[in-house]
Amino acid sequence: MAVLAAFDADRPALTLSQLARRTGMPISTVHRLLGPLVDWGAVERGEDGAYRIGLRLWETGSLAPRGGGLRERALPFLEDLCQVSQENAQLAVRQGTELVFVERLAGSGAVPVLTRVGGRFALTSTGVGLVLLAHSPDDVVDEVLSTRIEAHTPCTVTDPGQLRRMLADVHTRGFAVSDRQVTDDALSVAAPVLDRAGRAVAAVSLVVRYGTAAPHQLATPVRTTARAISRALDGP
Repeated sequence: MAVLAAFDADRPALTLSQLARRTGMPISTVHRLLGPLVDWGAVERGEDGAYRIGLRLWETGSLAPRGGGLRERALPFLEDLCQVSQENAQLAVRQGTELVFVERLAGSGAVPVLTRVGGRFALTSTGVGLVLLAHSPDDVVDEVLSTRIEAHTPCTVTDPGQLRRMLADVHTRGFAVSDRQVTDDALSVAAPVLDRAGRAVAAVSLVVRYGTAAPHQLATPVRTTARAISRALDGP
């Protein structure tokens, strides 16, 4: 697991010596561990000698019910949202004290965003993160708000008290707003995807260029999409 965790979006290809440094293990140990990983297909070695995550691992990961299954049922509605708005439509789930993006679709001319499918992000800055945090157990909220909150822009909210008020507003309004909290030019509106028990199993958002639309204008299509995905998850 340490070998696989050494790869990330910034370093998708690593040499044996780089893997040893990033894992803190001897080269001989990493070389031995790579053998079965390569044989099984979790890791592939390129002609340049560098190692990369293999397709077999992607195939296995796609079976995760909160990833592939959720994505499959949500995708038609995300595509509709993206096509109508020509903006960024995103779907995310919570894992521990972070969120993981399950899908992201970008329309023509959509504002650039920092998100990527499979990427992790803090729960306190993005629209989907605020929705997921608002619907999290109290112990998760307390843990997230008790740690240092990174400021991505001057608009990033880092005060725990203000964040708690924002989380309360999510329940009152039924959606969250992230106003230039991640990048200076983006506004995000998100809504929860609920299961039959009313628990938020995911969050969907629309990310637009700041100044092009008011949050309340985006809330209606986002909430409609979230409800449609909720119904689809309850289906056979």
